[in-house]
Amino acid sequence: MLSTEHYQKLLQIARQSISHGLEKNCAPNIIADNYHERLREILATFVTLKIDDQLRGCIGTTQAISPLILSVNDNAYSSAFRDPRFNPLTQDEFEKIHISISVLTPSTPVAFNCEYDLFAQLRPGIDGLIIEKNNRRATFLPSVWESLSRPEEFLLHLKLKAGINSDEPPEKAWIYQSISIEE
Repeated sequence: MLSTEHYQKLLQIARQSISHGLEKNCAPNIIADNYHERLREILATFVTLKIDDQLRGCIGTTQAISPLILSVNDNAYSSAFRDPRFNPLTQDEFEKIHISISVLTPSTPVAFNCEYDLFAQLRPGIDGLIIEKNNRRATFLPSVWESLSRPEEFLLHLKLKAGINSDEPPEKAWIYQSISIEE
């Protein structure tokens, strides 16, 4: 279990990563061994940036591939400077951003026969969802339920994000949960 101190350290690392990126045009090199063992656990994360409640960047992975502290460092930098939907963050924007970090649980496959079956298994506000069809894949974090509160619209927008036709069901799906850490 992560403590309040761990949350604060992760938010500090995220902000420092972006600040370093503005100065040096790269993410800082940090050494995971210098941090508490809980921050060295191999966990998947997303880092989301918003300005005035509007998305400004969101990058992460649903697969746990690196220590938590490194994942947050790398995803914070990527959210600010490598999200293909946005231009790289500017110094002026940096002063306005709100950072949130999502620490994901491992994903669990969902067996479903049709989209209605999939809807019935989703818990709005709790579950994140990954869908896939024909090697097209996308995810929505549990926080997306705040703006897409009905399972039908949640799935429709996720299919559009993945490039799946709105009238075609996904072939595969996985659910996960997350701990949200916000400034």
